[in-house]
Amino acid sequence: MCNANQRLLAWSVAAACAAMATGVHASGFQLTEQNASGLGNAFAGQGASAQDASTIFFNPAGMTKLPGKNAVGALNAIRPSAKFTNNGSTNAPLQPTLGGSGGDAGDLAFVPSAYFSWQLSPNLFAGVGIGAPFGLKTEYDTNFAGRFHAIESELKTINVNPSVAYKLNDMLSVGAGVNYQRVDATLSNAVNYSAAAFGAGGAPALAAVGGRGREGIATVAGDDTGWGYNLGAMIDLNAQTRVGLAYRSSIRYTLEGSVSFSDRPALLAAGLPDGPVRADLKLPASASLSLFHKVNPKWDVLADVGWTDWSVLKSLDVRRGGGAPLSTTPLNWKNTWRAGVGANYHYNDQWTLRLGVAYDQSPVEAADRSPRVPDQDRRWVAIGAQYRVSKQLAVDIGYAHLFVNDSGANLCHAAQAAANPAACAGKNNLVGTFDNKVNILAAQVRYSF
Repeated sequence: MCNANQRLLAWSVAAACAAMATGVHASGFQLTEQNASGLGNAFAGQGASAQDASTIFFNPAGMTKLPGKNAVGALNAIRPSAKFTNNGSTNAPLQPTLGGSGGDAGDLAFVPSAYFSWQLSPNLFAGVGIGAPFGLKTEYDTNFAGRFHAIESELKTINVNPSVAYKLNDMLSVGAGVNYQRVDATLSNAVNYSAAAFGAGGAPALAAVGGRGREGIATVAGDDTGWGYNLGAMIDLNAQTRVGLAYRSSIRYTLEGSVSFSDRPALLAAGLPDGPVRADLKLPASASLSLFHKVNPKWDVLADVGWTDWSVLKSLDVRRGGGAPLSTTPLNWKNTWRAGVGANYHYNDQWTLRLGVAYDQSPVEAADRSPRVPDQDRRWVAIGAQYRVSKQLAVDIGYAHLFVNDSGANLCHAAQAAANPAACAGKNNLVGTFDNKVNILAAQVRYSF
Protein backbone atom coordinates (compact mmCIF):
# COMPACT_ATOMS: atom_id res chain seq x y z
CA MET A 1 0.00 0.00 0.00
CA CYS A 2 2.86 2.36 0.81
CA ASN A 3 4.38 1.74 -2.61
CA ALA A 4 1.04 2.43 -4.29
CA ASN A 5 0.67 5.70 -2.38
CA GLN A 6 4.18 6.74 -3.39
CA ARG A 7 3.36 6.14 -7.06
CA LEU A 8 0.13 8.11 -6.71
CA LEU A 9 1.99 10.97 -5.01
CA ALA A 10 4.54 11.04 -7.82
CA TRP A 11 1.72 11.17 -10.37
CA SER A 12 -0.05 13.97 -8.50
CA VAL A 13 3.22 15.89 -8.39
CA ALA A 14 3.46 15.64 -12.16
CA ALA A 15 -0.08 16.95 -12.57
CA ALA A 16 0.46 19.90 -10.26
CA CYS A 17 3.80 20.76 -11.82
CA ALA A 18 2.37 20.64 -15.30
CA ALA A 19 -0.37 23.05 -14.30
CA MET A 20 1.94 25.52 -12.61
CA ALA A 21 4.76 25.27 -15.13
CA THR A 22 2.49 26.49 -17.86
CA GLY A 23 1.93 29.57 -15.74
CA VAL A 24 5.46 30.58 -16.65
CA HIS A 25 4.65 30.08 -20.31
CA ALA A 26 1.49 32.16 -19.87
CA SER A 27 3.59 35.07 -18.59
CA GLY A 28 6.06 34.67 -21.49
CA PHE A 29 4.61 37.49 -23.57
CA GLN A 30 5.52 41.07 -22.90
CA LEU A 31 2.71 43.49 -23.56
CA THR A 32 4.17 46.55 -25.25
CA GLU A 33 0.60 47.84 -25.73
CA GLN A 34 0.85 50.77 -23.33
CA ASN A 35 -0.68 53.36 -25.64
CA ALA A 36 -2.44 53.75 -28.99
CA SER A 37 -0.13 56.42 -30.40
CA GLY A 38 2.77 53.96 -30.50
CA LEU A 39 0.69 51.12 -31.92
CA GLY A 40 0.41 52.97 -35.22
CA ASN A 41 4.23 52.80 -35.46
CA ALA A 42 4.38 49.12 -34.34
CA PHE A 43 5.88 50.67 -31.18
CA ALA A 44 9.05 51.57 -33.07
CA GLY A 45 11.16 54.21 -31.34
CA GLN A 46 8.93 54.58 -28.29
CA GLY A 47 11.92 55.10 -26.02
CA ALA A 48 12.82 58.28 -27.95
CA SER A 49 9.52 59.64 -29.30
CA ALA A 50 8.22 61.04 -25.97
CA GLN A 51 4.98 62.02 -27.67
CA ASP A 52 2.82 61.69 -24.54
CA ALA A 53 2.93 60.65 -20.89
CA SER A 54 3.16 56.93 -21.77
CA THR A 55 6.89 57.60 -22.12
CA ILE A 56 6.92 56.81 -18.38
CA PHE A 57 6.78 53.13 -19.35
CA PHE A 58 9.07 53.21 -22.38
CA ASN A 59 11.64 55.73 -21.11
CA PRO A 60 10.93 57.95 -18.07
CA ALA A 61 13.56 60.49 -19.21
CA GLY A 62 11.15 61.40 -22.00
CA MET A 63 9.00 63.33 -19.50
CA THR A 64 11.44 66.24 -19.92
CA LYS A 65 9.94 66.67 -23.42
CA LEU A 66 6.46 67.25 -21.95
CA PRO A 67 6.04 70.73 -20.44
CA GLY A 68 3.21 71.39 -18.01
CA LYS A 69 0.88 68.55 -17.11
CA ASN A 70 0.00 65.69 -19.42
CA ALA A 71 -2.50 62.86 -19.08
CA VAL A 72 -3.18 59.94 -21.39
CA GLY A 73 -5.57 57.01 -21.20
CA ALA A 74 -5.57 54.13 -23.69
CA LEU A 75 -7.37 50.86 -24.34
CA ASN A 76 -5.92 48.06 -26.50
CA ALA A 77 -8.19 45.26 -27.72
CA ILE A 78 -5.97 42.22 -28.47
CA ARG A 79 -7.37 39.25 -30.36
CA PRO A 80 -4.93 36.35 -30.83
CA SER A 81 -5.83 33.27 -32.83
CA ALA A 82 -4.28 29.81 -32.41
CA LYS A 83 -5.72 26.86 -34.35
CA PHE A 84 -4.27 23.37 -33.97
CA THR A 85 -3.92 20.76 -36.75
CA ASN A 86 -3.26 17.21 -35.61
CA ASN A 87 -0.38 15.46 -37.37
CA GLY A 88 -0.23 12.09 -35.64
CA SER A 89 -1.01 12.57 -31.95
CA THR A 90 -1.62 9.45 -29.89
CA ASN A 91 -4.24 8.71 -27.27
CA ALA A 92 -3.25 9.25 -23.66
CA PRO A 93 -2.75 6.01 -21.69
CA LEU A 94 -6.07 4.25 -21.01
CA GLN A 95 -8.00 7.02 -22.78
CA PRO A 96 -9.95 5.60 -25.76
CA THR A 97 -10.69 9.03 -27.26
CA LEU A 98 -7.99 11.28 -28.70
CA GLY A 99 -10.14 14.37 -28.99
CA GLY A 100 -10.46 17.19 -31.51
CA SER A 101 -8.56 20.25 -32.68
CA GLY A 102 -9.62 22.35 -29.69
CA GLY A 103 -11.19 25.17 -31.69
CA ASP A 104 -9.60 28.62 -31.75
CA ALA A 105 -7.67 28.96 -28.50
CA GLY A 106 -7.34 32.72 -28.86
CA ASP A 107 -9.66 34.99 -26.94
CA LEU A 108 -10.30 38.72 -26.93
CA ALA A 109 -8.50 40.60 -24.15
CA PHE A 110 -8.65 44.28 -23.24
CA VAL A 111 -5.49 45.97 -21.95
CA PRO A 112 -6.06 49.42 -20.42
CA SER A 113 -3.36 51.89 -19.41
CA ALA A 114 -3.17 55.40 -17.97
CA TYR A 115 -0.24 57.79 -17.48
CA PHE A 116 0.15 61.26 -15.97
CA SER A 117 3.21 63.52 -15.92
CA TRP A 118 3.80 67.01 -14.62
CA GLN A 119 6.61 69.55 -14.64
CA LEU A 120 7.64 70.47 -11.10
CA SER A 121 10.34 72.96 -12.09
CA PRO A 122 12.17 73.95 -15.28
CA ASN A 123 14.33 70.80 -15.04
CA LEU A 124 12.45 68.40 -12.74
CA PHE A 125 9.51 66.23 -13.81
CA ALA A 126 7.44 63.54 -12.11
CA GLY A 127 4.78 61.10 -13.22
CA VAL A 128 2.94 57.89 -12.57
CA GLY A 129 1.67 55.16 -14.85
CA ILE A 130 -0.64 52.17 -14.61
CA GLY A 131 -0.40 49.41 -17.20
CA ALA A 132 -0.08 45.68 -17.87
CA PRO A 133 3.46 44.59 -18.90
CA PHE A 134 2.70 40.85 -19.24
CA GLY A 135 -0.39 38.85 -20.08
CA LEU A 136 -1.97 35.99 -21.99
CA LYS A 137 -5.39 34.45 -22.51
CA THR A 138 -5.99 31.17 -24.37
CA GLU A 139 -8.62 28.47 -23.98
CA TYR A 140 -9.20 25.21 -25.87
CA ASP A 141 -12.33 23.08 -26.01
CA THR A 142 -12.45 20.53 -23.21
CA ASN A 143 -12.26 17.66 -25.74
CA PHE A 144 -9.02 19.01 -27.24
CA ALA A 145 -6.48 16.39 -28.28
CA GLY A 146 -3.94 18.26 -26.15
CA ARG A 147 -6.24 18.70 -23.15
CA PHE A 148 -3.85 16.79 -20.87
CA HIS A 149 -1.27 19.47 -21.67
CA ALA A 150 -3.51 22.57 -21.57
CA ILE A 151 -7.11 23.78 -21.61
CA GLU A 152 -7.30 27.29 -20.14
CA SER A 153 -4.41 29.70 -19.60
CA GLU A 154 -5.05 33.19 -18.31
CA LEU A 155 -2.45 35.48 -16.79
CA LYS A 156 -3.01 39.13 -15.90
CA THR A 157 -0.62 41.72 -14.51
CA ILE A 158 -1.05 45.26 -13.29
CA ASN A 159 1.92 47.58 -12.85
CA VAL A 160 2.02 50.89 -10.95
CA ASN A 161 5.04 52.97 -12.00
CA PRO A 162 5.81 56.28 -10.20
CA SER A 163 8.74 58.01 -11.93
CA VAL A 164 10.95 61.09 -11.96
CA ALA A 165 13.06 62.73 -14.66
CA TYR A 166 15.68 65.47 -14.62
CA LYS A 167 17.04 67.58 -17.47
CA LEU A 168 20.78 67.83 -16.82
CA ASN A 169 21.42 70.14 -19.78
CA ASP A 170 20.16 70.84 -23.29
CA MET A 171 21.61 67.54 -24.50
CA LEU A 172 21.00 64.99 -21.74
CA SER A 173 18.03 63.99 -19.57
CA VAL A 174 17.77 61.04 -17.19
CA GLY A 175 14.84 59.29 -15.55
CA ALA A 176 13.99 56.50 -13.12
CA GLY A 177 10.90 54.73 -11.85
CA VAL A 178 9.76 52.19 -9.28
CA ASN A 179 7.43 49.36 -10.34
CA TYR A 180 4.91 47.68 -8.05
CA GLN A 181 3.48 44.74 -9.98
CA ARG A 182 0.77 42.16 -9.27
CA VAL A 183 0.26 38.91 -11.19
CA ASP A 184 -2.85 36.68 -11.20
CA ALA A 185 -2.99 33.34 -13.02
CA THR A 186 -5.66 30.74 -13.72
CA LEU A 187 -4.57 27.56 -15.49
CA SER A 188 -6.25 24.24 -16.21
CA ASN A 189 -5.64 20.93 -17.97
CA ALA A 190 -7.28 17.51 -18.11
CA VAL A 191 -6.28 14.84 -15.59
CA ASN A 192 -5.98 11.19 -16.61
CA TYR A 193 -7.57 9.47 -13.59
CA SER A 194 -7.52 6.08 -15.29
CA ALA A 195 -3.75 6.21 -15.77
CA ALA A 196 -3.27 7.48 -12.22
CA ALA A 197 -5.32 4.67 -10.75
CA PHE A 198 -3.62 1.98 -12.82
CA GLY A 199 -0.19 3.34 -11.89
CA ALA A 200 -1.09 3.27 -8.20
CA GLY A 201 -2.85 -0.08 -7.94
CA GLY A 202 -2.94 -1.88 -11.26
CA ALA A 203 -6.05 -3.44 -12.77
CA PRO A 204 -8.08 -3.56 -9.51
CA ALA A 205 -7.61 0.18 -8.93
CA LEU A 206 -8.43 0.90 -12.57
CA ALA A 207 -11.69 -1.05 -12.24
CA ALA A 208 -12.49 0.79 -9.00
CA VAL A 209 -12.44 4.18 -10.74
CA GLY A 210 -14.64 2.96 -13.61
CA GLY A 211 -12.06 1.62 -16.05
CA ARG A 212 -10.66 3.30 -19.14
CA GLY A 213 -11.61 6.84 -20.11
CA ARG A 214 -11.98 8.34 -16.62
CA GLU A 215 -10.71 11.93 -16.56
CA GLY A 216 -11.32 15.31 -14.95
CA ILE A 217 -9.81 18.78 -14.87
CA ALA A 218 -7.07 20.21 -12.65
CA THR A 219 -7.26 23.95 -12.06
CA VAL A 220 -4.55 26.09 -10.53
CA ALA A 221 -5.09 29.69 -9.40
CA GLY A 222 -2.34 31.79 -7.84
CA ASP A 223 -1.12 35.35 -7.37
CA ASP A 224 1.65 37.47 -5.90
CA THR A 225 3.14 40.97 -5.96
CA GLY A 226 6.70 42.14 -6.59
CA TRP A 227 8.92 45.19 -6.95
CA GLY A 228 11.20 46.35 -9.75
CA TYR A 229 12.60 49.50 -11.32
CA ASN A 230 13.16 51.14 -14.69
CA LEU A 231 15.84 53.59 -15.87
CA GLY A 232 16.14 55.81 -18.91
CA ALA A 233 18.25 58.44 -20.65
CA MET A 234 17.41 60.80 -23.50
CA ILE A 235 20.20 62.26 -25.63
CA ASP A 236 19.49 65.15 -28.01
CA LEU A 237 22.09 64.87 -30.75
CA ASN A 238 20.70 68.01 -32.39
CA ALA A 239 17.37 69.79 -32.80
CA GLN A 240 16.08 67.09 -35.15
CA THR A 241 17.49 63.88 -33.68
CA ARG A 242 17.37 62.22 -30.28
CA VAL A 243 18.29 58.81 -28.92
CA GLY A 244 16.66 57.00 -26.02
CA LEU A 245 18.17 54.32 -23.79
CA ALA A 246 15.90 52.38 -21.43
CA TYR A 247 16.11 49.46 -19.04
CA ARG A 248 13.42 47.61 -17.06
CA SER A 249 14.52 45.30 -14.26
CA SER A 250 13.43 41.73 -13.65
CA ILE A 251 10.83 41.10 -10.95
CA ARG A 252 10.75 38.10 -8.63
CA TYR A 253 7.54 36.44 -7.46
CA THR A 254 6.53 33.60 -5.22
CA LEU A 255 3.17 32.60 -6.63
CA GLU A 256 0.87 31.22 -3.95
CA GLY A 257 -2.42 29.55 -4.75
CA SER A 258 -4.21 26.23 -4.84
CA VAL A 259 -4.78 23.24 -7.06
CA SER A 260 -8.17 21.51 -7.31
CA PHE A 261 -9.30 18.38 -9.18
CA SER A 262 -12.80 18.06 -10.64
CA ASP A 263 -14.71 14.75 -10.78
CA ARG A 264 -11.93 13.04 -8.83
CA PRO A 265 -12.66 9.43 -7.86
CA ALA A 266 -12.69 8.82 -4.11
CA LEU A 267 -9.92 6.24 -4.51
CA LEU A 268 -7.54 8.98 -5.69
CA ALA A 269 -8.41 11.61 -3.06
CA ALA A 270 -5.32 10.88 -0.94
CA GLY A 271 -2.90 10.79 -3.86
CA LEU A 272 -4.40 13.74 -5.75
CA PRO A 273 -5.38 16.13 -2.97
CA ASP A 274 -6.65 19.63 -3.41
CA GLY A 275 -4.49 22.10 -1.57
CA PRO A 276 -2.02 24.97 -1.59
CA VAL A 277 0.91 25.19 -4.01
CA ARG A 278 3.79 27.64 -4.44
CA ALA A 279 6.24 28.43 -7.24
CA ASP A 280 9.11 30.89 -7.57
CA LEU A 281 8.96 32.96 -10.74
CA LYS A 282 11.32 35.56 -12.16
CA LEU A 283 10.03 37.75 -14.97
CA PRO A 284 12.76 39.03 -17.28
CA ALA A 285 14.67 42.27 -17.54
CA SER A 286 14.58 44.17 -20.84
CA ALA A 287 16.50 46.97 -22.55
CA SER A 288 16.02 49.10 -25.65
CA LEU A 289 17.80 51.61 -27.86
CA SER A 290 15.49 54.02 -29.72
CA LEU A 291 15.85 56.75 -32.32
CA PHE A 292 13.60 59.67 -33.28
CA HIS A 293 14.50 61.92 -36.21
CA LYS A 294 12.51 64.79 -37.70
CA VAL A 295 13.31 64.69 -41.41
CA ASN A 296 11.35 67.88 -42.16
CA PRO A 297 8.19 69.58 -40.87
CA LYS A 298 6.07 66.86 -42.51
CA TRP A 299 7.95 63.64 -41.72
CA ASP A 300 9.37 61.90 -38.63
CA VAL A 301 11.14 58.55 -38.67
CA LEU A 302 11.47 56.23 -35.68
CA ALA A 303 13.44 53.08 -35.01
CA ASP A 304 14.36 50.82 -32.12
CA VAL A 305 16.03 47.60 -31.15
CA GLY A 306 15.10 45.79 -27.95
CA TRP A 307 16.34 42.83 -25.91
CA THR A 308 14.59 40.68 -23.31
CA ASP A 309 16.36 38.33 -20.88
CA TRP A 310 13.96 35.40 -21.21
CA SER A 311 16.79 32.97 -20.46
CA VAL A 312 16.08 33.49 -16.74
CA LEU A 313 13.21 31.03 -17.25
CA LYS A 314 15.28 27.87 -17.19
CA SER A 315 12.97 25.84 -14.97
CA LEU A 316 10.13 26.14 -12.50
CA ASP A 317 10.38 24.64 -9.01
CA VAL A 318 6.95 23.79 -7.60
CA ARG A 319 6.30 23.08 -3.92
CA ARG A 320 3.39 22.13 -1.75
CA GLY A 321 2.17 24.77 0.67
CA GLY A 322 4.22 23.27 3.48
CA GLY A 323 7.42 23.67 1.50
CA ALA A 324 7.97 20.05 0.44
CA PRO A 325 9.56 19.97 -3.03
CA LEU A 326 7.37 18.53 -5.76
CA SER A 327 9.29 18.74 -9.02
CA THR A 328 11.41 20.82 -11.35
CA THR A 329 9.99 21.42 -14.83
CA PRO A 330 12.47 22.51 -17.53
CA LEU A 331 11.48 25.56 -19.59
CA ASN A 332 14.67 26.45 -21.48
CA TRP A 333 13.48 29.78 -22.88
CA LYS A 334 15.93 31.88 -24.87
CA ASN A 335 16.75 35.58 -24.93
CA THR A 336 14.98 37.52 -27.67
CA TRP A 337 15.52 40.54 -29.89
CA ARG A 338 13.02 42.90 -31.42
CA ALA A 339 13.53 45.58 -34.09
CA GLY A 340 11.09 48.11 -35.50
CA VAL A 341 10.92 51.11 -37.83
CA GLY A 342 8.13 53.62 -38.28
CA ALA A 343 7.17 57.00 -39.66
CA ASN A 344 4.81 59.87 -38.89
CA TYR A 345 3.33 62.11 -41.58
CA HIS A 346 1.99 65.46 -40.35
CA TYR A 347 -0.74 66.04 -42.90
CA ASN A 348 -1.80 69.37 -41.38
CA ASP A 349 -2.08 71.01 -37.95
CA GLN A 350 -4.81 68.58 -36.92
CA TRP A 351 -3.97 65.24 -38.54
CA THR A 352 -0.92 63.00 -38.14
CA LEU A 353 -0.77 59.65 -39.92
CA ARG A 354 1.42 56.80 -38.64
CA LEU A 355 2.82 53.55 -39.97
CA GLY A 356 5.33 50.97 -38.78
CA VAL A 357 6.75 47.48 -39.11
CA ALA A 358 8.60 45.30 -36.62
CA TYR A 359 10.15 41.88 -36.19
CA ASP A 360 9.75 40.16 -32.83
CA GLN A 361 11.45 36.91 -31.80
CA SER A 362 9.73 34.27 -29.71
CA PRO A 363 11.43 32.97 -26.53
CA VAL A 364 9.92 29.51 -26.95
CA GLU A 365 12.20 26.74 -28.15
CA ALA A 366 10.59 24.19 -30.49
CA ALA A 367 11.36 21.23 -28.23
CA ASP A 368 9.48 22.79 -25.31
CA ARG A 369 6.58 24.43 -27.16
CA SER A 370 3.32 24.01 -25.24
CA PRO A 371 -0.29 24.54 -26.36
CA ARG A 372 -0.42 27.26 -23.71
CA VAL A 373 2.07 29.36 -25.69
CA PRO A 374 2.19 27.97 -29.25
CA ASP A 375 4.31 30.95 -30.22
CA GLN A 376 6.72 31.61 -33.04
CA ASP A 377 8.54 34.67 -34.40
CA ARG A 378 6.23 37.52 -35.37
CA ARG A 379 6.17 40.28 -37.97
CA TRP A 380 4.21 43.46 -37.22
CA VAL A 381 2.46 45.70 -39.76
CA ALA A 382 0.74 48.74 -38.24
CA ILE A 383 -1.08 51.96 -39.13
CA GLY A 384 -2.56 54.75 -37.04
CA ALA A 385 -3.71 58.34 -36.89
CA GLN A 386 -3.93 61.23 -34.47
CA TYR A 387 -6.53 63.99 -34.54
CA ARG A 388 -5.86 67.11 -32.49
CA VAL A 389 -9.21 68.38 -31.35
CA SER A 390 -7.60 71.42 -29.77
CA LYS A 391 -4.20 72.56 -28.55
CA GLN A 392 -4.73 70.56 -25.36
CA LEU A 393 -6.76 67.56 -26.57
CA ALA A 394 -5.75 64.82 -29.02
CA VAL A 395 -7.25 61.46 -29.94
CA ASP A 396 -5.24 58.51 -31.34
CA ILE A 397 -6.28 55.28 -32.95
CA GLY A 398 -4.05 52.43 -34.12
CA TYR A 399 -4.25 48.99 -35.68
CA ALA A 400 -1.67 46.24 -36.04
CA HIS A 401 -1.68 42.78 -37.55
CA LEU A 402 0.92 40.27 -36.40
CA PHE A 403 1.92 37.56 -38.82
CA VAL A 404 3.10 34.60 -36.73
CA ASN A 405 5.09 31.74 -38.22
CA ASP A 406 3.38 28.36 -38.00
CA SER A 407 4.63 26.54 -34.92
CA GLY A 408 5.06 22.81 -34.51
CA ALA A 409 4.56 20.79 -31.34
CA ASN A 410 5.81 17.31 -30.45
CA LEU A 411 5.30 16.91 -26.71
CA CYS A 412 5.87 13.73 -24.69
CA HIS A 413 7.34 11.68 -27.51
CA ALA A 414 9.16 8.52 -26.45
CA ALA A 415 12.55 10.12 -25.82
CA GLN A 416 11.08 13.08 -23.95
CA ALA A 417 8.84 10.86 -21.82
CA ALA A 418 11.83 8.67 -20.94
CA ALA A 419 13.97 11.69 -20.02
CA ASN A 420 11.25 13.37 -17.92
CA PRO A 421 8.62 10.76 -16.97
CA ALA A 422 7.01 12.94 -14.29
CA ALA A 423 6.24 15.73 -16.78
CA CYS A 424 4.60 13.27 -19.21
CA ALA A 425 2.78 11.03 -16.73
CA GLY A 426 -0.76 10.37 -17.94
CA LYS A 427 -0.30 12.53 -21.04
CA ASN A 428 -0.35 11.70 -24.73
CA ASN A 429 2.20 12.40 -27.45
CA LEU A 430 0.81 15.62 -28.94
CA VAL A 431 2.00 16.13 -32.51
CA GLY A 432 0.79 18.91 -34.77
CA THR A 433 1.07 22.50 -35.89
CA PHE A 434 -0.51 25.76 -34.75
CA ASP A 435 -1.72 28.42 -37.18
CA ASN A 436 -1.30 31.69 -35.28
CA LYS A 437 -2.05 35.36 -35.82
CA VAL A 438 -2.86 38.44 -33.74
CA ASN A 439 -4.94 41.56 -34.37
CA ILE A 440 -4.73 44.64 -32.16
CA LEU A 441 -6.98 47.71 -32.20
CA ALA A 442 -6.38 50.62 -29.83
CA ALA A 443 -7.65 54.08 -28.98
CA GLN A 444 -6.42 56.75 -26.60
CA VAL A 445 -7.14 60.28 -25.41
CA ARG A 446 -4.36 62.70 -24.49
CA TYR A 447 -4.88 65.97 -22.61
CA SER A 448 -2.24 68.60 -21.82
CA PHE A 449 -2.73 71.50 -19.44
